[in-house]
Amino acid sequence: MTKPGYAADQHPRILEGNDLKALAKYMKSDSCRNVFLMASVSTSAGIPDFRSPGTGLYANLARLNLPFPEAVFEIGFFKKNPIPFYTLAKELYPGRFRPTPTHSFITLLHSHSLLHTCFTQNIDTLERRAGVPAHKIIEAHGSFATQRCIDCKTPFDAEKIKKAVLSEEIEIPRCERRRCKGLVKPDIVFFGEGLPDQFHRSIRNLREADLLIVLGTSLTVHPFASLVDLVPNDCPRVLINLDEVGDFNKPDDVLFLGKCDDIVRELCKELEWEEELDAAWEKTKESLEAGEKGPELEPEPEESTEDEVEKITKNLEQGLKVSDKKDEERPSSKSGKANDLVEPDSVEED
Repeated sequence: MTKPGYAADQHPRILEGNDLKALAKYMKSDSCRNVFLMASVSTSAGIPDFRSPGTGLYANLARLNLPFPEAVFEIGFFKKNPIPFYTLAKELYPGRFRPTPTHSFITLLHSHSLLHTCFTQNIDTLERRAGVPAHKIIEAHGSFATQRCIDCKTPFDAEKIKKAVLSEEIEIPRCERRRCKGLVKPDIVFFGEGLPDQFHRSIRNLREADLLIVLGTSLTVHPFASLVDLVPNDCPRVLINLDEVGDFNKPDDVLFLGKCDDIVRELCKELEWEEELDAAWEKTKESLEAGEKGPELEPEPEESTEDEVEKITKNLEQGLKVSDKKDEERPSSKSGKANDLVEPDSVEED
């Protein structure tokens, strides 16, 4: 879809160039009012990515006693044995990680009345913790922000699930409805579940985009990756990523290859937002739970992320040993403790 007065395949250039200076000038202009983001930018916060060959979380989980690495996020497996997921959830739970400067940049887009919608693949809630309003965020794969029973869909108290997950002996939270007692999980989209209705409803809004910024995502997971093609034909699209991904070959497509935090800071310099960025990121220290540590001013994400993946994998391995032992004992109670395994249930297809 194009803006009025332009043909689909022939329109004047919107940007004066394919550099940060031209992008910043456009963002300051009256023509740029609705900025959309597609984001996956948590690795520099120390949170491991899932799919990188060799170093990603799935690659490391392949060595464990799981049916397949992705089983930890598969709804059928979760119904049979929720312990691996909750072991992982304890390591990834919100409050352990600090938002990055890139998350703070998204907050600045909102404070300057430019942000229409941030579509994110991340489940970690770091956009919220950076100060982006919830109504501006579409968590395409769900997140830890809310939770509910997988059977009756009754919402579950946030503090209660946090206490259960972070307790020394992991407790598996269960629905508090007397006649249900079903398993509770965060509203993260598992394999075997559909994407949130809010995601599908929001796609149409991309027709209003004056600018699309793609941050950090590999553009390999659909339908999220397809969003990049749903903005108007004359809408400038910006890719900020370590590697060149996707199909950015239109006249107003701009590629900036490198670390998102570094490039975003350079863009903020051009926008004269650098002091605001520093102030916004400084505030994110308050999002950390007591005793946790966020990234330093000059983080080394590759090394710290590999360490985090190794730690998570070892903890999951121990959780699986506990799970196997309790499975052999075949407990009959349903108190909701970590040693209560669930009988196999049918997996609902998308």
